[in-house]
Amino acid sequence: MRVRKKPWAEGYIKTHSDLITTNPAEHLGHWQERFATVQPLQIEIGIGKGQFIVEMARQHPEINFLGIEIQESVIAVALRKLVESGLNNVQLVETDGANVDTLFAPGEVDQLFLNFSDPWPKTRHAKRRLTAPEFLGHYANVLKPAGKIQFKTDNRGLFEYSLASFNNTGLIFDEVWLDLHHSDGNVGNVQTEYEEKFSQKGPIYELIAHFPQS
Repeated sequence: MRVRKKPWAEGYIKTHSDLITTNPAEHLGHWQERFATVQPLQIEIGIGKGQFIVEMARQHPEINFLGIEIQESVIAVALRKLVESGLNNVQLVETDGANVDTLFAPGEVDQLFLNFSDPWPKTRHAKRRLTAPEFLGHYANVLKPAGKIQFKTDNRGLFEYSLASFNNTGLIFDEVWLDLHHSDGNVGNVQTEYEEKFSQKGPIYELIAHFPQS
């Protein structure tokens, strides 16, 4: 999806370098130094306008959250939400989340969120899906032992693909919901902007899984 460029975004990001970085390599293995307190670190790849990660941080002050987004104009909107919130347990990174294993040291991350990722519906693009086996391997490198992946989508095809991909990669399923909003799993569910807008059009699918401890 093409995003309209926001002329104010670049300057706003530079003004708030205490909350966002565009040079993640500088913080490899030292992300906790950007937070007020050392706490478990959970990351979201593809934060959109930031509703999910900001609300999660508000509800869970005992956890540090780091949001990754590649589009400058989108992450600038998320940054504005973060500034307005006054929270000190969220940091943002403007970069490509597909390279997550180059952004974190092994075992640096406690949990990873994938919310409404691009489904890349054409078969020839399957390797680009963030739940493809190659990406799952990257996540395994940065997650702590038994660290969880939480994945939500409204795309049935992507969900079925992801179930198979997780299973074939050896992940252990903790929860699988075929209609999240009408299930016990909806208790405490924090919605994204996209989720609020499109959930009336069909079910939201969710799975939570972890890698087996070696």
